[in-house]
Amino acid sequence: MRFLLSNHKAMKVKTRQCLLIMVLVIFSAALLPSVYATPSVEILMEKTTFRYCEKLFYTIQVSEVTGESAVIHIRDQTGKSSSAIPIPIPNLQNPIPSMIPFEAEIFPVGKYFIDIEYSGAKNSTEFELIDSFSWINDKMSDGFFIDAINKFVDKNIISIPDKINEKNLEDIHIPKWIKNIVGWWLEDKISDNEFSQVIQYLINKEIIVI
Repeated sequence: MRFLLSNHKAMKVKTRQCLLIMVLVIFSAALLPSVYATPSVEILMEKTTFRYCEKLFYTIQVSEVTGESAVIHIRDQTGKSSSAIPIPIPNLQNPIPSMIPFEAEIFPVGKYFIDIEYSGAKNSTEFELIDSFSWINDKMSDGFFIDAINKFVDKNIISIPDKINEKNLEDIHIPKWIKNIVGWWLEDKISDNEFSQVIQYLINKEIIVI
């Protein structure tokens, strides 16, 4: 009888141990995805268009602070890339202001990409460097200038017809004398509101032919 009771107790203890092990295995499995998941990384841009003399500013946002630094590369539209730039990540959101403004001698007009890698996660974003004076100096086509307005100016301020596309950019024509108006605007001789009204009027009257 004692043997049976002792055997019963042993079986009961063994069953409890098995149940405990099963619970621990299930609990560990539930935790593994969150513990070992690759943290996410994102580059947040306040704006995606910059001009010369402006400074690049963006925020690196991560889902987890791992203690590792983020590494970024800035490349141009030809594929030419900067050296690796390590950036410490002490917080979930990390504002990154540039100390050096864009200069024409270093940065040509065009698209740029910011590639980032952080604790195994990768992401990329893009911005564009434009120069309105390039159009005035005949270094930018009429179509590129209108396309820049279409992309980067609020549609409620200047409305560009929907028919503009990459194929007809070279067919867009702007009279030479309109460059004087743009020059006045760049030199602050007319306000943003006056400039937008003039450009919209010229588009509506098809003086700017799109």
